[in-house]
Amino acid sequence: MPSILILGATSDIAQAVANKFASQNYDLILAGRNLNELERIQKDLIIRYKVSISIAEFEALALEKHEDFVAQFNPLPEITACVFGYLGDQEKAQKEWNEAAQIIHINFTAAISILSVIANKYEAQKYGCIIGISSVAGERGRQSNYFYGSAKAGFSIFLDGLRNRLFKSNVHVITVKPGFVDTKMTFGLPLPKPLTAKPHHLGDAIYKAYLSKTNTLYVLWMWKWIMLIIRLIPENIFKKMKL
Repeated sequence: MPSILILGATSDIAQAVANKFASQNYDLILAGRNLNELERIQKDLIIRYKVSISIAEFEALALEKHEDFVAQFNPLPEITACVFGYLGDQEKAQKEWNEAAQIIHINFTAAISILSVIANKYEAQKYGCIIGISSVAGERGRQSNYFYGSAKAGFSIFLDGLRNRLFKSNVHVITVKPGFVDTKMTFGLPLPKPLTAKPHHLGDAIYKAYLSKTNTLYVLWMWKWIMLIIRLIPENIFKKMKL
């Protein structure tokens, strides 16, 4: 039975991914730090889909434990989805380094740490797929979220490099750039409805991207063109804009 490891499995996006892959008869390993919530999700999915679902404790920021975390799986699931993230508070981060560090370390340092360990395993076994949830925020720095955006920019470049490195080992890497998503993390933000995806849209799109070996996935098609326009705005104009 094919299987998927979901890192950060309690988020809305992670649960959408879990539901989609479980509905297609994939076994799941749900990893996160809130074991009570993982157990609740596990029970619900087992009732719904009758597939094998296990849970594992995972702390993204405990970098020193990442090797041991991966070593417990024998074999390692053939798909790994890195879904954890932290939007943070831009204004607070501008004044308090602890907030800035939290944004950077969760979205970049922790993600590349765990995926580096997993990439080495996949490279050695000559198969596997890594799915990384990045963001359109990483395509150009904006005053409203440049701490988060810069961390996601770094993560996207890391995924690009992994894809290039692992291609010859039959390991595929997918970069997912969702745009706005209606989740707990974005609750209360004034998101434009036509540009905002629901979590289940991500689950469906990510599953299709896995089957088709897509390289970079924009969940809503218009984001690809919106970001192209934003990247093409000359810097002398862009720096005066309030974005």
